[in-house]
Amino acid sequence: MPEFVQFLISGLTVGAVYALVALGFTLVYNASDVVNFAQGEFVMLGGMVTVFATAAGVPLPLAALLAVVVSIVVGLLLYWLAIEPARDASPVTLIIITIGASILLRGAAQILFDKQFHKLPSISGDTPVNVLGATVQPQSFWVLGGTAVIVILLYVFLERTVLGKAVLATAANRLAARLVGINTATVMALAFGGSAAIGAVAGILITPITLTSYDVGTMLALKGFAAAMLGGMGNPLGAVAGGLLLGLLEAFGVGYISSTYKDAFAFIVILLVLFAMPQGLFGRRTVERV
Repeated sequence: MPEFVQFLISGLTVGAVYALVALGFTLVYNASDVVNFAQGEFVMLGGMVTVFATAAGVPLPLAALLAVVVSIVVGLLLYWLAIEPARDASPVTLIIITIGASILLRGAAQILFDKQFHKLPSISGDTPVNVLGATVQPQSFWVLGGTAVIVILLYVFLERTVLGKAVLATAANRLAARLVGINTATVMALAFGGSAAIGAVAGILITPITLTSYDVGTMLALKGFAAAMLGGMGNPLGAVAGGLLLGLLEAFGVGYISSTYKDAFAFIVILLVLFAMPQGLFGRRTVERV
């Protein structure tokens, strides 16, 4: 029983991070139809900027806020300088642009920071908590709680605010949204900035557990993309469910099979979804009439 609980909490903790990355994918995809493979770099920026800001003497809360602001600025620059000028390009071209942006951000981080792994202090200390015989780091509860807060805030924003409804309208039909007076360019910029902020928060929350480095974003982006596909690309609820399921699959796979295949589970999920369930768990089947 303790072993099962240990794997369960570990899976939920890592899965919560995958869920946040998948939410970033979903937010951008809904607003602009772009699959942003630079999303993992915002997680890296959140962790690295916070680490180096605290090392320079900035209090942790201010360092975390600075990291979020920096990530938002980078996300907006990505949209204004790379995506907006190529707005009429094909989806494949836009995906290649985001991959190029990911490589650029990773190289810039390597130059501005370093190649070492870094860790942040846990928000509530490092004294383990006993849960049904399992040993749990207090930071895991911050990760799970932070993810829940972000999901709730995003839901309230999308469903209860005028700007959020503009995002939903743009996601439903960009041309129709433009015809009724919605500035879709502003909505898309908001989506890129919001996804960057979500990624940065994920990086800040997970760094005390998993460490961070200039190159951690690549694998996080792939796993976040796998989670988004598993849940149904474009569905926020599916992104959260897919992230948690992928985290649990990875944790139990590592625990009961072998840690050798830890990073393979995300790719297995992508293949299974593509072959067996292209619309994902919560995605809609679409029919195009011609």
